[in-house]
Amino acid sequence: MKRIGIIGVGEIGRAIVMGLCDGGDKSPEVFLSPRGARTAAELSERYESVQVCADNQEVVDRSDVVIIAVRRQEGHEALAGLKVDGDKVVVNVMAGVGIDDLRRTLATDAPLVRAIPLPAVRERRSVTATCPSHPVVNALFEHLGGVLPVADEAAFDVFSALTGTLTTHYWYLATLTSWAIGHGIASDDADSYVRGLFQGVGRSLSDETRSLHQLAADHETPNGSNERIRTTWFAPANSDALNKALDDLLADLKLPRVEGSHPKPPVS
Repeated sequence: MKRIGIIGVGEIGRAIVMGLCDGGDKSPEVFLSPRGARTAAELSERYESVQVCADNQEVVDRSDVVIIAVRRQEGHEALAGLKVDGDKVVVNVMAGVGIDDLRRTLATDAPLVRAIPLPAVRERRSVTATCPSHPVVNALFEHLGGVLPVADEAAFDVFSALTGTLTTHYWYLATLTSWAIGHGIASDDADSYVRGLFQGVGRSLSDETRSLHQLAADHETPNGSNERIRTTWFAPANSDALNKALDDLLADLKLPRVEGSHPKPPVS
């Protein structure tokens, strides 16, 4: 596997390193920026193949594939002045930063690929959307759980918006737990039951022979409890509100950026 450099060692950067270095396979050389120094130092101590570089330019110089994982509002500062030769492959995981925008910032002819890796890449269990398709990047994320090359950036932004629903799912589960606690259930028992309930639902998603609507129908009986909650709580108004929230997020992801300005990033 190619030598991997990561600029911005936050949650996603950490997950990528763990996915690359855990699991028994021969680990690639990984070069980390000093941004997120505490996490970078922890990873370099844990994995023999991981090194922390003095600065971002050293990360670029020592790597074949450079993953840019800084926050969107920090991108201009972190990347200004970097020299990226055309023989590198740059993977951009900054939400809302398009290929043309990043190319202007880096002033490079190197291949640029957008990607949406999620924390589950640490376990090699997450499909990563990429745009455009590139064999080196596809191989990298196939190794980390799977890759979904996307035809254009407009479609890519739709997938990016979908990732904004993850914490809503966790809050939904937390609300169920709080409701049970409010009705006298012990906190640990409520938490354990809700986790077990939805872990089972999650496993059913691996059955790709059934559509999501079919899975819902298979978990529901006419006039039963599941149908009652779905039709009363997840009513058309609730569905419309979710669609509007996603539309608003998608519009924000598509906003053009002016050089030197930093619009408020979407929370992922």
